[in-house]
Amino acid sequence: MNRSVYRVEVLPFVWGIGLLLAATALSDALLHSLKLVWVGRWLGIPGTLLIVASFAYSLRKRKLVTSGSPARLLELHEQLAWAGSLLVLVHAGIHLHAWLPWLATLAMLVNIVSGLVGRQLLQRARKHVDERRAALRESGAAAEEVEKTLFWDAVAVDAMKKWRFVHFPITTAFTALALAHIVSTLLLWGWR
Repeated sequence: MNRSVYRVEVLPFVWGIGLLLAATALSDALLHSLKLVWVGRWLGIPGTLLIVASFAYSLRKRKLVTSGSPARLLELHEQLAWAGSLLVLVHAGIHLHAWLPWLATLAMLVNIVSGLVGRQLLQRARKHVDERRAALRESGAAAEEVEKTLFWDAVAVDAMKKWRFVHFPITTAFTALALAHIVSTLLLWGWR
């Protein structure tokens, strides 16, 4: 059976992103069908708060916070960021009327993808390659044959290791664009 990294890891990853987008579309459609479109306008606030709360993991990783289990905080980071992103995407919907919110939304989507690459795809891909390597060795394959068989899988894993170089700057760009969107919204709000 062909158990390549692409089939075992990349396709489920793509399905995961698809699930987030499908949940967004379904939530938005539900709000429209219930004539509660106005609710979406306010979902950006709890969504942003969930995303901000997810940064506890980053603070712990950089030793700015000393309490909490890093493994548990990573799990919480993923859950809070996913839920917050869902709410922000429903908030954004297809109702954006300016370039700044579109840029913030795009940066958030790229940030989600880069974060998922780091956690899910890379970790599982490494494990998959290690398992295949062990199975090939157990079957009596020579070291050279094992490396030749796993060459493209190893190339894919090496490319995925670069995710940190994308994730941090994209997180920074997303944060700046989101803050600019929030500030401009507050400045231009009809506060009467």
